[in-house]
Amino acid sequence: MLPLFLLATAKGEPIQVELKNNVTINGYLVDCDSWMNLTLENVLEVDATGEHFKKFPQFYVHGVEIKGVRMDENIIDRARQKEQRARNWNNNNNSNNNQRRNYNNRYSANSSGGNRGNQRQR
Repeated sequence: MLPLFLLATAKGEPIQVELKNNVTINGYLVDCDSWMNLTLENVLEVDATGEHFKKFPQFYVHGVEIKGVRMDENIIDRARQKEQRARNWNNNNNSNNNQRRNYNNRYSANSSGGNRGNQRQR
């Protein structure tokens, strides 16, 4: 499963982000982008020693600073289900497109006009 797909599913849910400097950020995921930059609300920051705490109404995390992300198992299950539905939908559409292509190729070969696309109009 792709991490961005998982994060998109986790929007609005509580997550824990561990940074490369071992600071831990706990909050509700508001937004994420393709560089894995995160915006969280109602944040509690815990320093690397676990002794100092800070509260923030909103917090922005650069994706390059993220070491790891923890979230509830239910969010992961929901993301798996969404991913499976998306795969099934894509497989069905690809199958339908191939059937249409085969139908069009079969009947366009029988039509008159031959290779009309290469002729210049005067």
